[in-house]
Amino acid sequence: MNRWVVARRISLFCLLILFTFCFIYASDGWGEDLPRIALKTTPSQKLNLTVGKSTILQSPEPIKRVSLASPEIADAMVLTPYQIYLMGKAPGLTNLSLWGTDDKVTAIVDMDVCPDLSRLKEVFYKLLPEEKDIKVTATHDHITLTGTVSSASTLSQILSLAGPYAPMDQQKKPKIINLLEVAGVHQVMLEVRVSEMSRSLLRRLGFNFNYITSNGASLGLGMLNKLTSLPSAGFPSSGIRVSDSVNAIFRFMDDGTTWTVFIDALKEEGLLKVLAEPTLITLSGKTASFLAGGEFPIPVPQSTGGGGTTITIEYKPFGIGLNFTPTVLANKKIGLQVAPEVSDVDFTNAITTSGFVVPALITRRVSTAIELADGQSFAIAGLLKEDVREIVSKYPVLGDIPILGSLFRSSSFKKNETELIVIVTAHLVKPLDLTKQTLPTDAYVEPDDFEFYLLGTIEGKKGLPKKGGFEGDFGHMPPR
Repeated sequence: MNRWVVARRISLFCLLILFTFCFIYASDGWGEDLPRIALKTTPSQKLNLTVGKSTILQSPEPIKRVSLASPEIADAMVLTPYQIYLMGKAPGLTNLSLWGTDDKVTAIVDMDVCPDLSRLKEVFYKLLPEEKDIKVTATHDHITLTGTVSSASTLSQILSLAGPYAPMDQQKKPKIINLLEVAGVHQVMLEVRVSEMSRSLLRRLGFNFNYITSNGASLGLGMLNKLTSLPSAGFPSSGIRVSDSVNAIFRFMDDGTTWTVFIDALKEEGLLKVLAEPTLITLSGKTASFLAGGEFPIPVPQSTGGGGTTITIEYKPFGIGLNFTPTVLANKKIGLQVAPEVSDVDFTNAITTSGFVVPALITRRVSTAIELADGQSFAIAGLLKEDVREIVSKYPVLGDIPILGSLFRSSSFKKNETELIVIVTAHLVKPLDLTKQTLPTDAYVEPDDFEFYLLGTIEGKKGLPKKGGFEGDFGHMPPR
């Protein structure tokens, strides 16, 4: 091999080794990490401050400069190189930074400015000394109320007293967190007795005449109040239609003529007694309702959109209903909003629509509010109603004749008297122990063959306690 060729290859190999070493050393320099900055922080201290009150902060080192993050929350003033005057202006959080003479931060103070609670606590102590379980704390920019109060009325008083001492939001409402609980019983049982007596008096007297001659011609006289009507074949005809209200008929003949007198004479007296005793239980502030009756259908025409109509059915309730809302005001004081109602279906004032007969409703409704103690009762009385209706139908001139004119007129007298009384009793109730309670069915004993067939009893006598049948804590009907 040529000597120059060998020397050339050795030179290239040496250059390659040199380039490799240079690349390795260069890559170590390029991969070096950037220099890191060491941060030094000063630990912060916490300071609680009340709105409207001030304090003086003592510094162990001379202070050159101070900085307050939120001047609207607090105010800071350097009195001396070692003293700083601080005053709370509004509830919130801020921090105070202090610099020394060497322009280094010497301290950082986290300031929590809270509402003034001492005056509010003093107001609670003076005005509500019996409420000793109320705790007042400050939560950021809110006032938090915890503990237990004796009644719902006291709770509203506490919230009213705390309002002027609490911060206001954008809607000018006090920032109060209410975590108070109302002690005592909050379940109210209402016993209601609805009693109604209704008397009615009806007197009715009417006359109709008809005579038929021997040749078959007839003439009807005095068809007042439709006691009689013409026959379907028309006039003259021998048949006369008689109404169901006719309760007396007199007939006599004279010279081939038959006279017939139709009399509607009625005196009717009616008496109606309604008694209901619903019992309801609900929580304070919640509405409870009761209905003992039923619902009747009412047709409601509705458009189908294509020019036609369809009939839908809605149901309206009737009977004896009750709505009441109790509010426990104190330990033994209850506020009530009571609305009892008694209604009945009235077909005498019914209307007919789309071929359906829709009855009217006779309704007696009461609504009132009252305060009473546990176990007390109040009565809603004086709900009297008296209706008098007189109707006289008569022929002109003939009906005005004295004495004989009564044969040519029809008289009706109707009188209705109604009296409604509602008695309400409120109780504060607690849950019962079912093992200590008895039910009406617990006392029932089936009769044996001797008692059922020979004695005719429907309840057995063996093992019957002192209070059996319908008697007991939950029953009101005595055994028959």
